[in-house]
Parts: sequence; C-alpha cells; structure tokens
Amino acid sequence: MNLLSTITGDRRDEWRERASAERRLLPQGQLSGPMPWVIAIMIGLTVVASACGLALRNTAHVASADVAGGVTVQIVNGAPRERDRQAQAALAAVQAAPGIASARLVPQKELDALVEPWLGTTASDDVNALPVPALIDVRLAGTADKAAVAMLRQRIAPAAPDARIDAQASWLNPVFEAIGALQWLAGGLIALLAFATVATVLLASRNALSNHRGTIEIVHMLGGTDAQIARIFQRSMAVDAAAGGIGGLLLGVVTTGLLARQFAALGSGMMTAGGLGWTDWLVICCIPVGGVLLAVLTARLSVLHALKGML
Repeated sequence: MNLLSTITGDRRDEWRERASAERRLLPQGQLSGPMPWVIAIMIGLTVVASACGLALRNTAHVASADVAGGVTVQIVNGAPRERDRQAQAALAAVQAAPGIASARLVPQKELDALVEPWLGTTASDDVNALPVPALIDVRLAGTADKAAVAMLRQRIAPAAPDARIDAQASWLNPVFEAIGALQWLAGGLIALLAFATVATVLLASRNALSNHRGTIEIVHMLGGTDAQIARIFQRSMAVDAAAGGIGGLLLGVVTTGLLARQFAALGSGMMTAGGLGWTDWLVICCIPVGGVLLAVLTARLSVLHALKGML
C-alpha cells in the first residue's frame, strides 16, 4: 500500500511539474482575455434558442394531440327555433354515428361568454336575436381526417341542412406552420452560433500562435512535438471555455425563466402547455459541455494545422 501510494504521488507530482512547465513555457492569462466572455455570450444565446425551440415543439405536440380528434359542427340559421331544432337533430345524428368518443351541444352560457368580449355584456341578455350559430363539440375516437369529416357530413346533412362541419386541426394549421417556421429559425440560429464559436476559437488560437512563434520554434529545436504544443493551447482553451460555458448556462437559464414568466402571465392554455420537461432541461445542460468540446477540438486541430506550416 505504501509503495502504491508513493508511485501515485510521484506520478501526480510529475504531472503537476509538467503542467507548470508548460504554463511557464507559453504563459497566457486565463480568464483575463475576451475568450471566456465571448463563449459565455455564445452559450447563453444557444441556451435561449434551444429552450425556445424545445418549448415550441412541446406546444405544437400538445396542441396537435388536443385537436387531432376534434370536430366542430355549426348550425348557421337566423331563426332561433329552427336553429335549435337542427342542433338537436344534428346532435342525435352525431351520437348515433360510429367512431364518436363524445359529443355535446355547447351551452348558451358558453356561447354568451364567447361573444361577450366583442358584443359587450348587453348582448348576452338577448343573444338569440343575433345570428350566433349553435355549436356541437365532437370528439372522434380516431383522427379527424377527411374521410371521418365526410362521413359526419353525410349523416348530419339530412337532419340539419344548415350545418357546417370542420376539423378543429384545420383551424390551427396556420399556427402549426408558424411554430414550425420558428423551430427552423431556432435551429438555424444554433447552427450560426456554433459556427461563430468555431471561428472565434480559430482566430484566438492563430493569434496565440503568432504571439508565441519564437518560443514555439525554440521548443521545436529542443525536440518538442506538435502534439505537446497543441496540448498546451487546448488546455488553456478548455479552462476558458469551461468558465464561459458555466456563465453562459446561468445567463441562458435566467433569461429563459424570465421569458417563461412573461408568457405564463398571458394565461393562455397553449402557452402553459409549452413548458420544458426534465429531458428538455437535460438537453439544455449538455449545451455547455458540447461548447467546451467544440472549442477544445477546434483549438487542437487549428494549432496542429498551423504548426505544420510553421516549420
């Protein structure tokens, strides 16, 4: 046990001496330059873009699942009695149709609440005098595709000729398309930020090589290899990238939390459904790790490529 401890201690001391020698060989002020701050900004923006993209994906998934089997039947008739008669007949026809999970006639109070923001509170006293259609909310056991909607039209048409039948998903198609476009925008922003990070690390590595060109030439003449020199630069870059990654993650999480509070204040069910789950947060927490690996790999490859052309 004592021999093993001695060997381990000797190796640890040797590694520390080598790392100290490498730092003295190419001294550079870690965490004092702009690199950690630049990486922190890049990581912070990537975290916000990723969180927005994941929240939009969750919103679209929940909304699509909610309206996938939804169908709305509207009875459009200016005569209140005829409208009510056709609504009851259409409801009976829908309930007798196969593949129906549920069907209900929307109560008058709910219709009053729907029109009140536009017509005012006085309109609710005599809403039957207005051409407000009767609504039947239908839930299919499956998806409300074109065949299912056509089947309902055939069953309802004889009983309620003024009925209009629409799949609820069709109303939200423009919303889903907009969400998809925003997701692509978030993905493009993440790709641009990754490219900007690579370009920044590449510039910083080339600049560091230029500043220490004389020292590197001496190290080469003394037998130092390109891999040893590249290891020095990638170690320094790893420290700067790790510090920037942690700072960027905190900045992005705080910004995401503030945005979430603003959207939650809207009180919209769709916005509430777009929250982030634990798997989403796990992906977000992996962003700084990916940023550090990308920065270290870029620094190593750029240094090795530059060293080949120096001597």
